[in-house]
This record gives sequence, C-alpha cells and structure tokens, in this order.
Amino acid sequence: MGPEVKAIQTDAKPSASADVVVIGGGIVGVSTAYTLAQRGVSVILCEKGHIAGEQSSRNWGWVRRNGRDPRELPLMMESFRAWNEFASKKLDTGFTVCGVVSIAKTDADRARHKQFVEDARAFQIGSRVITSNEIREILPGYAGDGRSALYNPTDARAEPQRAAPAVALAARDLGAEIVQNCAVRGVELQAGRICGVVTELGYIRTSQVVVAGGAWSRLFCGNLGVDLPQMKVLSSVCRTAPLSGLPETSAYFGGVAYRKRDDGGYNIAPSVGLNVPIVPDMLRLARMYLPAFMAERKSVKPRLDSRFLTELLTPRSWDLDMPTVFEKTRVLDPKPNIALTRSKVADLQKLFPTAGPIHILQHWGGLIDVMPDAVPVIDTVAKIPGLTISTGYSGHGFGIGPGAGVLTADLATGKTPCVDPSPFRLSRFTDGTPMRLIGGF
Repeated sequence: MGPEVKAIQTDAKPSASADVVVIGGGIVGVSTAYTLAQRGVSVILCEKGHIAGEQSSRNWGWVRRNGRDPRELPLMMESFRAWNEFASKKLDTGFTVCGVVSIAKTDADRARHKQFVEDARAFQIGSRVITSNEIREILPGYAGDGRSALYNPTDARAEPQRAAPAVALAARDLGAEIVQNCAVRGVELQAGRICGVVTELGYIRTSQVVVAGGAWSRLFCGNLGVDLPQMKVLSSVCRTAPLSGLPETSAYFGGVAYRKRDDGGYNIAPSVGLNVPIVPDMLRLARMYLPAFMAERKSVKPRLDSRFLTELLTPRSWDLDMPTVFEKTRVLDPKPNIALTRSKVADLQKLFPTAGPIHILQHWGGLIDVMPDAVPVIDTVAKIPGLTISTGYSGHGFGIGPGAGVLTADLATGKTPCVDPSPFRLSRFTDGTPMRLIGGF
C-alpha cells in the first residue's frame, strides 16, 4: 500500500467547458491549476484517481536547489518563490527550511560539487563545498568518512502526502474545478486544433489541454500521435517511527538519503540499486536511453516483473467512447524493493551509530517518470495547437513542481514565460541537440 495521502473534498463532475483542462492531479498539475485560477483563467483539473495518488506523494520530500542540473536552476528559483508564497498563505504543505547536504564519496563527486558551486554562483543560492569538520557540525553523530560535501543551509523540505492536496484546495478556492475519479480518455480535434476532451464523466469543451500525467503521459500522448520518449524507474521509500538521533538537515550519502518528517519520523530511501522495469518501451527507446543507462549503471538495475505483460497487453491506441486503461488502473501502486530499503536503513544506522534503533513503520514504491537526459519536458506541441506537455521530471518533480506549474500555465495561455523554456522543449530529442547528462546532488 502507498502512503496515506490527505483526502480532500472536490467537485463531483466537471462543467461543460473551460479555458484550460489540466490532466493529472500531482504537484505539477495542481500548481498549474492554481496559477491559472490566480490569473482568472477558467480551469478544470481531472484526476483519474485521487490528488497526489502516485509519485507526488511517494517521493523523498526534498525542496532543493543544491546539486540541480543548471538547466533547472532558473525554474527552481521560481519554485522557491511559489513554495514561500504557499507558506505565507498558510497552505498545509509542511514547507520547512532545513538545509540539504550531499556527501562526496569520490574525487568525481568533489569535482562535480565544485563545478555546481561555480555554475550556481550567478543565482546566489548559498550552496558551498564544506570540509569534513563542517560536515560533523551540520550532521551531529555522523561517523562516516566524508571528506567534503555540497551544502545549502537554506534548502528545504515539505510533506508530499499533504502538499498537492493543499495546493489543489487553494486552487479550488480561487475558482478552479478539481475533479477526482475522472479519467480523461482523450482529446478531440477540429480543423487540427483542440476543441475538447472526453472524460468518463462527460465532454468538456476547451481549446487548451495540459498533460501533466506523470508516468502515464507517454501512453496518453501516443494516442495523439505525439512520441514522448519517457520511461519509468521504480523508487522505494520507507518511513520510520519518531527518531531523535538523526539530524534536521536532509542528507544524501551516495547510496542512501533521508528527510525528517513533521511527525518526528524520517523518510529513508536508497539512491542506488533502483529498479527499471523491463517493459516493451525499453526496447523501443533503447538507443535513446543507452547513454543514461551507461552513466547510471551503478544506480539502476533492470527488473523483469508483471509490468512487462501489463504494458504489452495495454492498447497503445483506443477509441474515446469506451472505458480505457486510465479507468481500469486508478493509481499506480508498485511493490517496493523492501530488501534494498532495509539494507540502506542498516547502512544509515552505521553512519549514525548513536541514533539508536531505527524502526520502520511502512514501505512503499513509486514509478518515477524519467527522460533520457533527466530534465523534464515542458512544452507546447506545434502539430496539435492547444496541447501543452509538462512531465518527465525524473525524480526532481516535487521540489520544482510549483515553479513548473507557473511555467506550464504561461505556455498554455501564451503568457511571457517566467523562465526560458528552451531547455525543456520536446524537440531536443529529435533536432540533433547533443544529449547532456549531468550527475545529481
């Protein structure tokens, strides 16, 4: 079972029309709806399951600028502005400044950290490389051998099980319609332009559609003839009972990471050995993903399980007058790799031997929507006027989600973008742009 997400009351069914329809109720989708509603744009958000049912409630809960791909930094600055706005309006997101530290395990890590500080200098975010003595000051009780680390004292955390529901309610208060258990089957076109969407609860007239469907986005876009080169990675997380022996600062140690929770427990997650489900799309996209797989071969492992048959038997195109897979599977709830998570909890115990026993209360899995260069697609689709895609956040989506919602809303309504959207264009995978793979943290 997945984590317990804050349940919210939403609209029973959508209205007959809206300026924009947002598909997907994760952090990006609800942030897009919130921004549009703030601007007086009529918007309906349709979620086939419940708000934050998938990866938006299953992630680590980090809100970091530290170690970001430089292409994401301008958007992350916009996201921090949005997180602070939510906090000023007393939205129940759990946003808390706690600092983030990433331990360097190798010379390559140290070089990457130094390069990040240089790349980020213009943004004045406060990240710096710290020494082993400083690590022990920031992480009391740490007994590891880290000689340096990348540290940002003003980075933050939030509560994934509460954040997207809180933003969804705020969007609704501003006039957005938020409809749960409402799968969108597809988009209808007239003279080559979007004229509406077909949902299981009825037809919605609209000229603008945002696809923020997370791990479902490739399948949905494929039915429109849009090839989105997206794959999935299984992430496993556990939460602990309240614990006093780990620091407040969120930390990454090369193989395991943690984040303190508001309830006094911690989220602990492995960052190596992550499983990539072997599915038919792995063969279709193999050439495009080979550089990423080679760069991350120590961090990811292919896994053959029931997803291969499930996706093999899932239609890749369908008519809109019959129930679809989106109604059949309301929430992706994959089985976590419990053995891996337990082994990383044991590793963390060794790093903090004075912390006392770490009692695990729950494990869960989530499917991360990834792109070949680990940078999202936030773009309009020229061949389908009115279609905007916002997906492929590659495990970075929770923290950057509110800012991504602003950019997505900008693109969907033709407003001047809050940041340069060119690094996130879909065409980068087909226009000969060299693939840039930058290690995280």
